[in-house]
Amino acid sequence: MNSDEYFMDLALNEASKGIGLTRPNPPVGAVLVRNNRIIATGWHKVAGGAHAERNCIAAVQNEDLSDTTLFITLEPCSTYGRTPPCSSYIIENNIKRVVIGTLDPNKVHAGKGVQYLIDAGIEVSVGICEESSERIIEPFKSWILRKRPFVTLKLAVTLDGKIADCEGESKWITGDLSREWVQELRRNVDAIMVGANTIRKDNPSLLPRPDKGRFPWRVIMGGNIENNAQIFSDQAFAQTLIRTGCIKKVLDELAADYNIMHLLCEGGSGLAAQFLELNLVDELVMIYAPKVLGSDGYSCIDIKGRMMDSLIKGHFVHTERIGDDLIMRVRFGD
Repeated sequence: MNSDEYFMDLALNEASKGIGLTRPNPPVGAVLVRNNRIIATGWHKVAGGAHAERNCIAAVQNEDLSDTTLFITLEPCSTYGRTPPCSSYIIENNIKRVVIGTLDPNKVHAGKGVQYLIDAGIEVSVGICEESSERIIEPFKSWILRKRPFVTLKLAVTLDGKIADCEGESKWITGDLSREWVQELRRNVDAIMVGANTIRKDNPSLLPRPDKGRFPWRVIMGGNIENNAQIFSDQAFAQTLIRTGCIKKVLDELAADYNIMHLLCEGGSGLAAQFLELNLVDELVMIYAPKVLGSDGYSCIDIKGRMMDSLIKGHFVHTERIGDDLIMRVRFGD
């Protein structure tokens, strides 16, 4: 890892602080360096607030920055929105060099911020830690380019692929540590979706525990839910949607009307099957517990009739062990 990659990695750590907080903006991080020493850091905290570059540079506002390098995970904006353009702010502060993780995915803006900097005589490098920089803005990219949320399907299963026993009981298949890991996943998304049958059987809150001030929207697919369900009486009731019909249309609505960029689907098996068969899953997270339920248990994905020539294919991108459980991430469509 060279020095540019080292400092960009630190900027990515800054950007990660904003995951789940910035919609409809992407999480962005910045690090300001002089003589290979960090003099300031910043990250985008909330839509409508200062961008990462401004937060970073403002920390050393009264200093001469003509000998500094600014590392930014995403190309600085070049137009007026709720805040002035960051490219102009960088130029005004006489930054010598700017290192950028990836270009703005919005085709209307892509490359313009870079060109403004170059035209002002600033040295610019693009594509440092590009893959990681693009990964962290995937939900934003999906929202901008596909007009729908990035979809993560999460399933907690036994080794033989079961999510519940023959009576529908599922507490608890996985261990304490992996369930804590799921709470962090919930805190990092904009909305959580389950089928109505999951609400009827388990009566979950679907809220992160602890919430740490993050309350993702809850989307329930299907009807006939009892009025005493938790989702109708807790602090996030106002951020609860009940929907029926076409999943694709619901995703379009979530993106257009609620600025939902990242949706976490937690099943059940029927809803998981619909997402997969409609090619709407971008990421599958499987949490395997070292347990076996047998053939009478409920299968995790209710897909029938597929032949070998019509398999739904993905590729593994990450595997990690948490406690006794194994978490596997699979990507589709990359």
